[in-house]
Amino acid sequence: MNFLGKPVSPLGLGCWPIGGAMFSGDQSLGYTNVDDEESIRTIHAALDHGITVFDTAAAYGAGHADRILARALVNRPDAKIVTKIGIGIDEEAKQLTFGDTEPESVIPAIDQCLARLDRGQIDLMLLHDNALPIAQAELVFDEMEKARQAGKIAAFGWSTDFSASAAAVAKRDGFGGIEHAMNVFVDAPRMQRVVSENNAIALIRSPLAMGMLTGKYGADVALPSDDIRAGTNLAVAYFKDGQANPDFLARLEAVRDLLTVGGRSLVQGALGWLWAKRETNMPIPGARTVEQITGIAGALDHGALPKDVMAEIETVIAREPEDTPEREL
Repeated sequence: MNFLGKPVSPLGLGCWPIGGAMFSGDQSLGYTNVDDEESIRTIHAALDHGITVFDTAAAYGAGHADRILARALVNRPDAKIVTKIGIGIDEEAKQLTFGDTEPESVIPAIDQCLARLDRGQIDLMLLHDNALPIAQAELVFDEMEKARQAGKIAAFGWSTDFSASAAAVAKRDGFGGIEHAMNVFVDAPRMQRVVSENNAIALIRSPLAMGMLTGKYGADVALPSDDIRAGTNLAVAYFKDGQANPDFLARLEAVRDLLTVGGRSLVQGALGWLWAKRETNMPIPGARTVEQITGIAGALDHGALPKDVMAEIETVIAREPEDTPEREL
C-alpha cells in the first residue's frame, strides 16, 4: 500500500504496550510485563518481517515508547513514524496530564517528540484527543500546518472515532491520515467512507480488541491490577472486573471457526477481516514480544478473508454502534 507516497506493508506496529507504566493520578493507563530490551527485539523482528510503520504517541509511557523507538530505529531512517500529541505528559512522574490542546502548545509538543524520537522529521503527526470540538481542533491543525511548512512533519491527521469530526477537517492541505478503532466486534463503515472519500491513510487502532481477539483471555484468566484492561474506564468493555467480558467471549466463540479458516490463527483472521473490508486498511496491533509480532506478521501470508466467510460473519456477530469511542490512547 501507499504511505505518503512510499510503498509499505499494509501492517504496522502499535507502540502503546511497549510504553510500560503510565498513570492519571493513581489510575494505571499502561500495559504490564514490559521489558525494554525485548521491546527493541520486537521492533527489530517487525522490521525483519517487512513492517516499517510504527505508531506511537507522546502519551505512551509518558514519552517512554518514543525513547525505545529511537533506540531501536537508530540505523533505520526508512522506518515511518506516526505519533500523536494533545495529551500532556510529565515524563519523570509517568503521569498523563491531558488537556494539552491549546494552539501555543502544539509546536513545542512536536519539538519534544522530535527530540525523544531522535528524528529530523515525523512522517505523520496526529491529534490525540478523540472528542475535541471541531472548532478547537481546527486551531490545532493550523499549528500543525505551520510545522509542516517548517519541515518538522510530513503530514498530519486525527486519531478519532467520530466520523463527522474527521470529515470536517480531512480536506485540509497536509491532512494525511485518520486513526480509528475497528475490529470484528466494532465496525466503522461511516469512518471508512470518510477515509475513502478523502484518499487518506486509514490506521486501524485496536484491531485485536485490546487482546480479546487473540483468544488468550478466557473466563478463567485474571489481568494484573495495574493493567489498563483491569480498570473501569474502558468505553468498549472487552474486559470487565479484570477479566474478559462474557458478552465478548460469546461473540468470539460465534466467529472463531470463521476467523481461523484456511489455517489462520485468530489474530491472523481478525487482521484478514480488516483487509477484506478495505485492502488499504493498515491495522496497527500492539506487541511486546518477538513471539507476538511473529504471529501477527503471519497474517500477511494469508491476506484478506474470503468473501463468503465475510458474509457469514455478518450473520452471526452482534456489534457495538459506530461512533462509540474506545479508550483512546
